[in-house]
Amino acid sequence: MPNIALELGKQSAAFGVHSAYGEQQDVDGIRLIPVAISWSGFGGGSDESGNGGGGGGGYAIPLGAYVRRGDDLRFEPNLVSFLAVAIPFLWVAGRALSRVIRALKR
Repeated sequence: MPNIALELGKQSAAFGVHSAYGEQQDVDGIRLIPVAISWSGFGGGSDESGNGGGGGGGYAIPLGAYVRRGDDLRFEPNLVSFLAVAIPFLWVAGRALSRVIRALKR
């Protein structure tokens, strides 16, 4: 039986770059390379009688794409995913800042 941890380690070594940058697509003479931020986790274990198991998962947020038109290369962000991440972040940061200000006033 192969060691699952070693197999996952070998597979996840190349996973990072492939999950952050997608395959190049050519659409009507325009070259697109999608970009995302991603993370993953794996775990496993067993007991003394040999029963074991494992699992893993991951998540990715599309950030945008590199767009090449002729000699012009630029990054175009995905505004929907930016807002989906920014709004909760700003809410939490605002709550934390208000609590810090309230604590400093005392």
